[in-house]
Amino acid sequence: MGDYDSEDILKDFYMPDYILGHGSEKVRDLSHVPACPVIVFINSKSGGQRGGDLIITYRTLLNKKQVFDLVETAPEEVLQQLYENIENLKEDGDPLASEIQKRLKLIVAGGDGTANWLLGVVSDLKLSPPPPVATVPLGTGNNLPFSFGWGKKNPGIDRQSVMSFLNQVKTAKEMKIDGWYLVMRMRALKEGSYDPIAPSGQTKSLNAFRQVFKPDTLYMDGFHTFRGRFWNYFSMGMDAQVSYAFHSDRKLHPEKFKNQLVNQSNYLKLGCTQGWFCTSCFHPSSRNIAQLANVRIMRRQGQWEDLYVPRSIRSIVCLNLPSFSGGLDPWGTPDPKKSLERDLTPPYVDDGLIEIVGFRDAWHGLILLLPKGHGTRLAQTNAVRFEFRKGAADHTSMRIDGEPWKQPLPVDDGSVTVEISHAGQVKMLATPFCRSKSIHEPSSSGS
Repeated sequence: MGDYDSEDILKDFYMPDYILGHGSEKVRDLSHVPACPVIVFINSKSGGQRGGDLIITYRTLLNKKQVFDLVETAPEEVLQQLYENIENLKEDGDPLASEIQKRLKLIVAGGDGTANWLLGVVSDLKLSPPPPVATVPLGTGNNLPFSFGWGKKNPGIDRQSVMSFLNQVKTAKEMKIDGWYLVMRMRALKEGSYDPIAPSGQTKSLNAFRQVFKPDTLYMDGFHTFRGRFWNYFSMGMDAQVSYAFHSDRKLHPEKFKNQLVNQSNYLKLGCTQGWFCTSCFHPSSRNIAQLANVRIMRRQGQWEDLYVPRSIRSIVCLNLPSFSGGLDPWGTPDPKKSLERDLTPPYVDDGLIEIVGFRDAWHGLILLLPKGHGTRLAQTNAVRFEFRKGAADHTSMRIDGEPWKQPLPVDDGSVTVEISHAGQVKMLATPFCRSKSIHEPSSSGS
């Protein structure tokens, strides 16, 4: 590919300074309208050194002002300013601003937690029209990118690899997915705290899960309320405990986590040391989900009912996409006859239903590597509630879309409840190798 051709192709993704709110020179003609204008968000701390190197490559190919480091700049500030500027330009009669608004696409590079953050911002801002999002696999698990055909291996950071990715973004199809709220309420105590603890040891450093205050409608006197959102999964128990240990170790010793292969190796080692392969030896029965909490689900007729969870289950996953723990599908494809008997439907990403799966231990998880392997299918529902039992344990581990935390639990008094409910939809960009299925296109999945 020659330099001239490269520059010509890149015009389709380029955004001029004045559209981005920099400079005053305006374009009054439509001699060239970018076919796929993009805003790029990259977490420079993801993928070892790859995040920072990827920023450099994108900034050499595009306008450097349309490429943002999420460590330095919050995405809500960027998008708010951009859309306000576009609206002002449209009022002034600028023809290019309107076309860019219609065609705008977002790219986010980082782990699943980074992608979760951006999707939440896009949903909260209620941008019109909402821009679809492409995800670059730059983390350890990369479940979100893998679900939509973008792969799970860290990408190339050279010029040719980035241009190839941009061209895939230009031809990708749009696909809606469900979002899910996670609301946790705990009765305020005279002493102590039930605040979630991030791997850093702090209670206020989680991107995807934060406390709400007045005048938020979720606020309740006498309770501490936390609110999060996820697009792929919420998990609780042993798998989240291993994830918490991994993130804690990475924050303490970042030099040990330089690339994806090393990170995955460290993750496996922690799975062994945390007892995930020998739960009966390392953890008492109080770690079972059934003894930690009463699980309730909302049936289709709008009634709450108790969900039976076998006492052997030590990890529970509420799953929206067909990728968990680095590309495995815990729900799988249920037998049509059993699906009919248990009132189960195929797992679509935009049907307003979430799949609940349980695991006994890591050996049980290895079944997912086999053809037609799956976890213990517990239910499909549009709402879930966990009511934690007093004194069952002093804490448990939780995570949403790759971001884990340690959750203190009631011992003598107080209460903790976690409720999951539908939170609208966002648009994703999917390649022909997309694994996710839409209720509107049930057969639309690649290899």
